[in-house]
Amino acid sequence: MNQVEIFKALSNKTRLQILQWLKTPEMSFPDQAHNGYEHGVCVGQIQAKAGVTQSTVSEYLSTLQRAGLITATRAGQWTYYRRNEEAFAALSQFFDNEI
Repeated sequence: MNQVEIFKALSNKTRLQILQWLKTPEMSFPDQAHNGYEHGVCVGQIQAKAGVTQSTVSEYLSTLQRAGLITATRAGQWTYYRRNEEAFAALSQFFDNEI
């Protein structure tokens, strides 16, 4: 776990919102319910909710992925994202033990 990359990723309001939305995708992205959430949330759904351009949301998701906070799954032409709960558990332990 690279704490510096994590803290950089968390230093942006929209990236924080994305993480919050991905915590409860059923509530945050109800339009995707017909496809389910097995693989995560489609990048298009995240982009629409964030209200930013495709390139901006892609950069935000890349930053979160490099920090290890989310994972990506390709299914055909679509990419789906979900939170990496193991990373959040490790981050919590870091705060408990180190800070």
